[in-house]
Amino acid sequence: MENEFESRIDLTELHNSVNAIKAEIGKVIIGQERMIELLITAILADGHVLIEGVPGVAKTLTAKLLSGVIDSDFSRIQFTPDLMPSDILGTSVFNMKSTDFELKKGPIFSNIVLIDEINRSPAKTQAALFEVMEERQVTIGGETNKMEEPYLVIATQNPIEQEGTYRLPEAQLDRFIFKISVDYPTYEQEVEILVGHNTRENKSELAAIDKVLSKEQIIAYRQKVSQVHVEKNLLEYIAKIVNNSRSDHSLYLGASPRASVAILKTSKAFAAINGRDFVTPEDIKQMATPVMRHRVILTPEKEMEGVHPDQVIESLINNIEIPR
Repeated sequence: MENEFESRIDLTELHNSVNAIKAEIGKVIIGQERMIELLITAILADGHVLIEGVPGVAKTLTAKLLSGVIDSDFSRIQFTPDLMPSDILGTSVFNMKSTDFELKKGPIFSNIVLIDEINRSPAKTQAALFEVMEERQVTIGGETNKMEEPYLVIATQNPIEQEGTYRLPEAQLDRFIFKISVDYPTYEQEVEILVGHNTRENKSELAAIDKVLSKEQIIAYRQKVSQVHVEKNLLEYIAKIVNNSRSDHSLYLGASPRASVAILKTSKAFAAINGRDFVTPEDIKQMATPVMRHRVILTPEKEMEGVHPDQVIESLINNIEIPR
C-alpha cells in the first residue's frame, strides 16, 4: 500500500510474510478471514488469544495450522476435569544419579501452546496459567523458569455446552488480548470446504502447508510494530472508549486499563499488517470489540434481555466523536 509515510518504517517484508501466512492457511481453511487476521495481529502484538465457537468450526485446526506455518515449537493441551497444575507446568523430580532435584518440564514450555477447551478444567488448573500468561515465566519449587520468545497461548472454548465446564475467572479472561468469536461458514464456503476435503482424500491438513515464518522474524516484526506512529488524539480516543465503558448503564463491569494498552498494541499491529506505519481511527474501531468483549460484564437486566456485549461496545464507540 503506497502512502506518503511509508518511508519511515519498511514494512514490505512484514506485509509479504502476513500474506504468505494467509495463503498457506487458506489452502485448508475456507473463510474465517477475520479469525486468521486477528490471530496474526495477536502474534505481532505479543498477546494471547481465546477463540470461542461451537464444535466443528475449525478453531483447533486453525491454531494447529498457524503453528504449522511458523518454524517454532508447538504443544497441545487438552483440558479435562481431572487435569492437575503439575500436568501442565511440570514438576521437580529427584535424580538419583546427581542426588538433586531437576525440573521435568510440562507442555506449557513451548513457543505456541494450544489449550483445547480451557473451561473443562477446574479453577486450580486454570490458575496455573496466571503467571506464565502474564509474565512469560513459571515458578516451580522456588525456581523461576523463563519462556523462550515468541510465546503465545491460544485457548478454545465452546459457548453452548455448560455441562462439566468451569467459567473462566475475570482475572484469567483479562490475560487474553483478544476473544475471537467464530461463526458458521456460509453455504458457498461450506461447499468449498467439502470440495477441498474431498480433493485431499485422507491426507493430513498439516501436510498441505509449508513453514513461511521463523521465530527470529516474529521478534524482528514485533520491534517494527512497536515503532508504528500513533497521534496523541488517537491515544485520547482509546482512553475515551475504555473509560466510557465504566460508566455505561448497560455494563455492570467496564474494561480495565489493560484493555487500553491492548487496543493500542493491537491497533499498531493491525496497521502494520495492512502496510501502514501509522494508526487510524478505523484500526482502533476494528480492534476495540475483540479486545473488550470478554473484559466487560453486562448488567443482569441486559443479560435477561438477550443483549450481547458486542452490541453495547459498538454502540458505545459510535457515540464517541471520531478524531480528525
